[in-house]
Amino acid sequence: MLRLGYKASAEQFGPRALLDFAVDAEENGFDSVFVSDHFQPWRHSDGHAPFAFAWLGATGERTKRVLLGTSVVTPTFRYHPAIVAQAFGTLGSLNPGRIILGVGTGEHLNEGALGIAWPDNKERFARLREAVKLIKLLWTEDSVTFDGEYYHTRNATIYDKPAAPIPVYIGAGGPQVAKYGGRAGDGLICTSGKGMELYSEQLLPSFAEGAAAEGRDAGKLDKMIEVKVSYDTDRGRAMEDTKIWAALALPADVKAGVDDPREMERLARQVESEAHKRWLVSSDPEEHLDQLRPYLELGFTHLVFHAPGNDQARFMKLYGSQILPRIRERWGST
Repeated sequence: MLRLGYKASAEQFGPRALLDFAVDAEENGFDSVFVSDHFQPWRHSDGHAPFAFAWLGATGERTKRVLLGTSVVTPTFRYHPAIVAQAFGTLGSLNPGRIILGVGTGEHLNEGALGIAWPDNKERFARLREAVKLIKLLWTEDSVTFDGEYYHTRNATIYDKPAAPIPVYIGAGGPQVAKYGGRAGDGLICTSGKGMELYSEQLLPSFAEGAAAEGRDAGKLDKMIEVKVSYDTDRGRAMEDTKIWAALALPADVKAGVDDPREMERLARQVESEAHKRWLVSSDPEEHLDQLRPYLELGFTHLVFHAPGNDQARFMKLYGSQILPRIRERWGST
């Protein structure tokens, strides 16, 4: 079943505006709302970083049917995995069947500000695997004593949790983590704009391989991708809107060591003219469907649309009336 979601960008908007956007998303026909979890935003000027856990609690009370999730939480540095298990146990109890925990290995931008030494990819991945294991134990066992390489608990109990465990989606940018997602996750999360070969030859096959190794059917697991779309009836406006997210156009090795939004913003100014290249920019519905087609035909089952402009209400009305119905007509819906 195909799901079409909305990305609530906590780096760009404050908590109240973001909450109103989530309500608008539900009213305009989106199936899910996924929020980013940042301690610091990508840019200092007009930046925001509301606390995702608190925001999800409020959003659950203001909405009725949309799935709510994180894309993504890092359950390994700022938060002990047991605290993540407690937070999402509470959210799942408040909103049964509507909460998804999306997790990833993290970014220096969010952790470095707290004086956390940033380890290499190998350790970050090992921490993620151990954190997910502990979180699942806490959701399924009454008392958990856990002695891992990085995390420990003593007779720990999560007292408030839903009857059914909350789905855990694994954010992956490479085949190794994607394979782990297929083994241990309930879904995959990745982001658009990185070359179709990455998805067709690495991420999706590795996810399926990991699932098969555990006797699981990858066809029954959610394959989610955040799609960066700048859609407007005014093409010039759609192009201009992407500039606020110029940091996404920076090479990965340039961003990796930056933990100050001011420095990230300075670096991003140098590539503003390239910002649009990470987005599907269009002012025509049929052209835009052709831009989305490769992701749908590859087998992604959950597209979460991230729009860059400040007028998110305008985007959702346009997308809800012109794009979502066309996608559902051609590729199916929930």
